[in-house]
Amino acid sequence: MNEPRIQALGSHRCELGESPLWHPAEQALYAVDIPRRQILRWRSGQTEPEIWAQDAEPSCLALRAQGGLLVARRDGLFAFDPERGSSERLQPPPFDPTRQRYNDGKVDAAGRLWVGTIDDARAPEAALYRLEHDGAQRRAGGITTSNGLAWSPDGRWMYWADTKAHTVFRLGFDAEQGELGEAEAWLRFPPRAPEQPLESYGGRPDGAAVDAEGCYWVAMFEGQRLLRLAPDGQLLQAVELPVRCPTMPCFGGADLRTLYLTTAREKRPAEELAAQPLAGAVLTLRAPVPGLPAVACTL
Repeated sequence: MNEPRIQALGSHRCELGESPLWHPAEQALYAVDIPRRQILRWRSGQTEPEIWAQDAEPSCLALRAQGGLLVARRDGLFAFDPERGSSERLQPPPFDPTRQRYNDGKVDAAGRLWVGTIDDARAPEAALYRLEHDGAQRRAGGITTSNGLAWSPDGRWMYWADTKAHTVFRLGFDAEQGELGEAEAWLRFPPRAPEQPLESYGGRPDGAAVDAEGCYWVAMFEGQRLLRLAPDGQLLQAVELPVRCPTMPCFGGADLRTLYLTTAREKRPAEELAAQPLAGAVLTLRAPVPGLPAVACTL
């Protein structure tokens, strides 16, 4: 398979870009820059984003059925109106925001929003929450960095990664009730050995998306790769990237075959950034098959 052509979406660079989200009605791409506390939007045909400052770190975005977006931030769940640039808090956080924050999140096929957390001290105290009208309900825990949320096209499986543990879990999923089955370690990636050079390290699983064939695309942080994995875990494609730290892919464009990939430059060595000027950019490439459209949350 020929390597896809990879381009940067304009000259903007995030410190830690995350949660790319394609808005089909607007034909626009949204994302967040977590440490800079920003929401960004690239309208179709534009290469530079509109930027909205936030009062706390935003971690993930979701379409909202009644209009606008939902934003999970360190200080809770917010409704965001991009036309006014205004935010309204809907729920406080279900954790101590001086020690934890929300991290990766996605909406399931029934419109339920699931968001995981990350512990500032990287202790194994992160959890996965299902956000309801009456608050956040804890549904799983015991990991360090919640990432990689996605569902199989038939809704039978949820994928959930613990980045620090180099592991992607697969859980049985009751799509009707929104309940989780037992977690099994679906894929484990080798951790970086002491003194191992980054050039020979494959990275650890960060954000992910599933395509129409049920394949799992995962950004390998510090591994400089985007992997496409079959439902049985077989590696189908490894896309080599021009940046060390990809963070999360999403499918977009009119045919859902454009892959948008956020990346990071935060706390990277100066020599690495000099060699990788696209670090922090949103990268774009064409996918061999379309992705699944984002579902709007009913909150």
